[in-house]
Amino acid sequence: MTAQPQLLLRSPDASWDYARWEQLPDDGNRYEVIGGVLYMSTAPSQFHQWIVKRLMFRVGSVAEERGLAWAYTAPIGVLMPGCDPVQPDFLLIRQDRAEIIPDQRIRGVPDLIAEVLSPTNPEQDTVVKRAAYARAGVPEYWIVRPTTRDVLLCWQPDATLGDYTQSRLVAADAELVSPTLTLRVPVGDLFSGAPNADL
Repeated sequence: MTAQPQLLLRSPDASWDYARWEQLPDDGNRYEVIGGVLYMSTAPSQFHQWIVKRLMFRVGSVAEERGLAWAYTAPIGVLMPGCDPVQPDFLLIRQDRAEIIPDQRIRGVPDLIAEVLSPTNPEQDTVVKRAAYARAGVPEYWIVRPTTRDVLLCWQPDATLGDYTQSRLVAADAELVSPTLTLRVPVGDLFSGAPNADL
């Protein structure tokens, strides 16, 4: 039995905004608006969700216990310049910036965003979201790559370029050291013990 591919659809125009997004159904799909374009993706695989859970356990829980940052996972609406909204897989907001969490939405730029790369739609995270997050000024962006069991770490966003000026591939046997937060995590911890180790 083969896994169903995750589907990604986009609107033919760039006329979408937060008000229109609010009218969309809660049907299990993920809806995001980037640069006025609506993107809809179907539910991710169980392995994708398992990795998100590991991010919360290995990074988010540690950050919260140390009083460093609040951790969130999708589905959650994040409203920031050019992204109204996006729903990152995982994010951190420093606890001294709690004012950007006034209600059920995050209204401002998180301090760190991580996306788990979809094998069927890699350009969404590596091109579209990478550029959008850099333009919005997200200080640090992780692209977690399940196929190769590594993490592409990006920091120092340049809004004009629409990209990060610094990036480094952190291998499966290495430790990821955050350049903007006092966090460290062995990359292997994000993947070890997976229920489907062959994925």
